[in-house]
Amino acid sequence: MGKPSESRAPAPVVDIAGRGRMRGLDRAFDILDVLRERRQPMRPYEIATRIGAPKSTAYELVNLLLAAGVLEYADKEGRVFLGRRLYFLGLAYQQRLDVTRECRTYLDHLSEVTRETSQLCLLDGDKYTVAMMHEGRRPFRISSDLGERVPIPWTASGRLLVSHMSDDEVCDMIPAEDFVLPSGARLPTETFLAEVRGAREAGFFSFDSLADNFTHCFAAPVHQDGGTCVATLCLIAPREDAARNYERYRQALVHAAAELSDKLRSSPGGLARAGLVS
Repeated sequence: MGKPSESRAPAPVVDIAGRGRMRGLDRAFDILDVLRERRQPMRPYEIATRIGAPKSTAYELVNLLLAAGVLEYADKEGRVFLGRRLYFLGLAYQQRLDVTRECRTYLDHLSEVTRETSQLCLLDGDKYTVAMMHEGRRPFRISSDLGERVPIPWTASGRLLVSHMSDDEVCDMIPAEDFVLPSGARLPTETFLAEVRGAREAGFFSFDSLADNFTHCFAAPVHQDGGTCVATLCLIAPREDAARNYERYRQALVHAAAELSDKLRSSPGGLARAGLVS
């Protein structure tokens, strides 16, 4: 038989070949990303609205992902959420990566010597996110949700993660609304850019958290590929303890970040091989 006529109707979004298949894969990952960002179960029609897809497409892809165990029903009302198959895939992926274990070792060490919560932080598109975390040895919990996307100007790490960029590149990258802080006040762009330049020169940045009234955030850069800051190591401490132990915490963090940077430079692919940065 000859090739199908060019005048035939376009293949469905979930067709097994050609452009339809690629669009189907893109839509499937859009679904997973929406659920990750929302961090709560959703109905298929809600997902369709969020990803801008026809409801029929969203329902079909959700059913395929449910059948594969990538999604699971969360309740009797038809809401779905990320499935346990993703957890097992993630475990297999992480166990293969020495770099990921290396990062974990430094977080464990920092929390051990300071008793504070330690984090490995990255950029996720135009947002900041916590990729790994070790909670401190305190009777109360100081932490952030892993994978939650937060505006860059709200974070100490954000000043370092964009420190390799020019002022124009930083302004082009960060949405204007992200300079509105949790308090409702607007952080002047000039102030943020000055702090970025200062963080680059100091190789360190810290401030009282903008997201709450009781913690202080320390951040030190993890460098790779010609000095680009690809991640940060962070400590989150109560403000009083941070003031009392400021220099000790700063030295421990900067030293750990420098050591991790050296190890990543000698590890082929570094954080990129671990899938933590592109």
